[in-house]
Amino acid sequence: MSFRVGNISIKGDLILSPMAGFSDLPYRSLCRRIGSAMSYTEFVSALAILHGKSERTRRMLRYREEERPVVFQIFDSDEQRLVEAARRIEQLGPDVIDINMGCSVRQISGRGAGAALLKNPRKIGRIFHSLARVLSVPVTAKIRLGWTEDSLNYLEVVRVLEESGASLVAVHGRTRNQAYRGKANWDAIAEIVDSVKIPVIGNGDVKSQADIERMKAHTGCAAIMIGRGAIGHPWIFQRRDRNEVGFEEKADFLGVHFRAMIDFYGERLALLLIRKHVARYLKGACGIRDIQRQLVRIESVPRFYALLELAKSRFSTRNPFPSSNLTAVSPPPQPHPESRASELDRRR
Repeated sequence: MSFRVGNISIKGDLILSPMAGFSDLPYRSLCRRIGSAMSYTEFVSALAILHGKSERTRRMLRYREEERPVVFQIFDSDEQRLVEAARRIEQLGPDVIDINMGCSVRQISGRGAGAALLKNPRKIGRIFHSLARVLSVPVTAKIRLGWTEDSLNYLEVVRVLEESGASLVAVHGRTRNQAYRGKANWDAIAEIVDSVKIPVIGNGDVKSQADIERMKAHTGCAAIMIGRGAIGHPWIFQRRDRNEVGFEEKADFLGVHFRAMIDFYGERLALLLIRKHVARYLKGACGIRDIQRQLVRIESVPRFYALLELAKSRFSTRNPFPSSNLTAVSPPPQPHPESRASELDRRR
């Protein structure tokens, strides 16, 4: 199970999708360790990169060496800004630079970026022609099927991408107007696979082992990108379903994830950010609802780990499945992980 993006060999066929607020360094690096084949950053504004003053932007471009291949995903509506931002962040050493043309949220697509670019294939062609000419790393795209169900132009878009120098395209099988409603159109993804020679990554409605195998068989895609199905369930990259992971393993991994967030964000911010992950990891666990309520309001690192241990001691179901190769850890926090994002300012 391998494919190539330009001259880069990708080993594996399951990839964590770039998701705002979820595919940050702590979570994506853990997913990479247990099976995700590539590391996509959260999408980053080209305008923010060009301003170069935001700590949040620099943090979003940090990565660990063991995450490679690393993909920086950026977005904007302006051709020149996209090209200049890509040139600058190439200095940070990503393996691939990806242009987001799939975001459906109004704050992005409403101002001409994200999925709104799909309305103008000629503009897409100009952007990718320029990027392929000035960058030494492969350039890729993540798209949807079109703006609306009445304007499905995905075949035109992917042909323009291929002709303009794109090395790969990831396809979410919905339109911008659908957002995440309805059913993903795997037939359209199969059409795209048949129409281009570059690798195609399929995306949409993959939440289980069976979904993985069905999408692969139905579309012939080179790999599958998993978003919502991977939130609170990194074991999908080991082709394990949620019911195959016992409570103790989930609790231990949540502890590892929290420690990684402390290392990266510091205690105060990590305590806030971990709350959205707790319910997703512990979904369906019986007999610990009171503990879950406390965990999503947690304000103390020692208390967080104490509550996890209490939940493990109370939960009676044994885990009959193999544990991951990650072991539970506890604080104190460590220095921030090594990254190259600080180079952005030094080299400007």
